[in-house]
Amino acid sequence: MAIRAIVFDLFDTLVDLSMESLPRTRVGGREFPSTLEGLHRAATEGGMRPDLDLEEFAAVLLDIDRAHRKTRHAENREFPTIERFEILCDRLDLHAPGLPEALTQIHMKLLRGCASLPGHHPEVLRALRRRVPLALCSNFSHSETALAILEDYGLAPHLDVVVISEDVGFRKPDASIFEIVLERLGVAPGEALHVGDNLDADVGGASGAGMQTAWLTRRVRDPLRRLEAHDGKAPQYEIGDLGELAALVDAA
Repeated sequence: MAIRAIVFDLFDTLVDLSMESLPRTRVGGREFPSTLEGLHRAATEGGMRPDLDLEEFAAVLLDIDRAHRKTRHAENREFPTIERFEILCDRLDLHAPGLPEALTQIHMKLLRGCASLPGHHPEVLRALRRRVPLALCSNFSHSETALAILEDYGLAPHLDVVVISEDVGFRKPDASIFEIVLERLGVAPGEALHVGDNLDADVGGASGAGMQTAWLTRRVRDPLRRLEAHDGKAPQYEIGDLGELAALVDAA
C-alpha cells in the first residue's frame, strides 16, 4: 500500500536521549545518573524543610512513581510531570508557591541537556516532506520541553502535525493517540507509516491502529534478540537509519 504520510516517534528516533549525561547521584548505596540532587536542593533551599534529606526525598518520589506513574502507564494514560511534583510537594509538606513548576523546570532542563541530534536528520525530514506530510507522535510528560527540543534542533518546521501524550492524555501504544494524529493528517490508517524504536509502543501501537510500521534499530541493543522476545505484531519494515525511508516510500 502507498505511504501517504510518515509519523515519527521523538526520543531515540528523531533525537537521541542519553541519561548517562545526567549528574551522578548516590542514594541507597547506589550511584546512578539522576536529576534527584538538583530537585532536592530546590525543595530544601530557603529553609522550607531543612530536615529533609536526599534519601527521604528520593524514597517518596519513588513511591509516587510506583503508585501513580506505573499504574497510569499500564493503562496507557500519561502522568504529567507537573502533577508528579504537585503530589511530591503535598506528601512532603513543601508548600512554597510555584514549587511544583520550579521542580518541573529543573527536571526538564536537565533532561533537555541529555538530548542530541544525528546531524543528517533535518535534511532527511526536509527531503521526505517534499513528498509526503510528516508528523510526530510522542510519549512525553511535559509537552513544553518536547516542543523546545524540536525547536532546538530545527525539526519543528518539517513537521505538519505534532501530538504529545501530555496534551491528549493517552500514551502509545493506545490506539487513541495514533487516531488523533491520523485525523489531523487527514489520511487513512493504512496510508500512514509510523517509525519508532520501541516494539511495544511504536510497532505494536501503530499496528493496532491499522498503520504501517517501521522499526528503527539504530539505538536498539541486540535487535534480533529483542524481536525474538516480542510477542506482538512484527514490524513491516526494519531500518537502521531514517535515511532509508525514502526508498520505502519509493517501493510502496
